[in-house]
Amino acid sequence: MSGADSRPQPPPPETIRTDVARALAEDIGSGDVTAALIDPAACARARIVTREDCVLAGAAWADACFRKLDPDVDITWHCSDGDRVPMDAVLCELAGNARALVAGERNALNFLQTLSGTATVTRRYVDAIAGTKARILDTRKTIPGLRLAQKYAVRCGGGHNHRIGLFDAILIKENHVAAAGGIDNAVRAARAAHPEVLLECEVESLDELRQAIEAGADRVLLDEFDDASLREAVALAAGRLPLEVSGSVDLERVRAIADTGVDFISIGALTKHVRAIDLSMRFDEG
Repeated sequence: MSGADSRPQPPPPETIRTDVARALAEDIGSGDVTAALIDPAACARARIVTREDCVLAGAAWADACFRKLDPDVDITWHCSDGDRVPMDAVLCELAGNARALVAGERNALNFLQTLSGTATVTRRYVDAIAGTKARILDTRKTIPGLRLAQKYAVRCGGGHNHRIGLFDAILIKENHVAAAGGIDNAVRAARAAHPEVLLECEVESLDELRQAIEAGADRVLLDEFDDASLREAVALAAGRLPLEVSGSVDLERVRAIADTGVDFISIGALTKHVRAIDLSMRFDEG
């Protein structure tokens, strides 16, 4: 197992606790009527195992699920978020109240399998562009209520975060341009209103790229450019501002995009097309 030298930091503990409280309330409701069949004083040991190779993410959410139900549960992790983990590896071992372990199982696995899925696919894209200057970015196409969790998972996979929401950066898109009466008007109005935040402008042609550069954008998003047009855009920008690519990006094409010399490649599929990792939790016998 191997991980990054610099571990990404998860969201604040209160954010994780809120995510977990919402999930447990949705699942347990007025009480786990199946877990009630178990002796309330019974203790058990269990382990969580991955059934496929993955990059781990979400340990703090799994911890919080079990600790919410049993503050005294003992959890021993054998790998850390950001680690590449082989199939059949034991991720962690648990010892605690048996009712709490079975009641918390599904939600702990839901967080782990979803966030590890995001981290794993992100790592595939990061590996695919290794040796280029490009960086893989996420987008706002996240599961409602789990944006900070998924963006953390992207970092666990070696990717980088785009803006968190609509409040921390400006991204002028085609509808903003149409409403403002052109790229120049939109960029200048945004700059005047919020000079302190990153100002990015989406463009769909080389002519629009020229307009965005002249208007003073901090970054330009090249939407649905083919590889030849991307190379022209890199030459046109000539290092005056970073260029980001979005649209029609998959693992087959991402290396060719990175080789054009662009700075960022944003991929909505990292957090939108989530395929959960196959995990399981089993009680130890005896």
